[in-house]
Amino acid sequence: MLTQGVLSCDPLTVAELLIAVEDFDGFTPDNDPYAEHDCGVIKLSGNTFFWKFDYYDLDLQMHSPDPSDPAVTARVLTIMLADEY
Repeated sequence: MLTQGVLSCDPLTVAELLIAVEDFDGFTPDNDPYAEHDCGVIKLSGNTFFWKFDYYDLDLQMHSPDPSDPAVTARVLTIMLADEY
């Protein structure tokens, strides 16, 4: 899911952002203390973006009963401008 702030950015910036999220590997004990690799920060074109995964039940109504089980979990990636948080 891309927020309205991200969608208002230049389309080339959005394309670069999607590639940067896909390639992100800047996890450290400071920014990922539980080694879940489920969120990150990217600075691009003068903006700071946050991305994160959320784990919902298959109806997207509540949190998943078991986020590690794809049979009961829908994973949703959200990408937003930092000031939208």
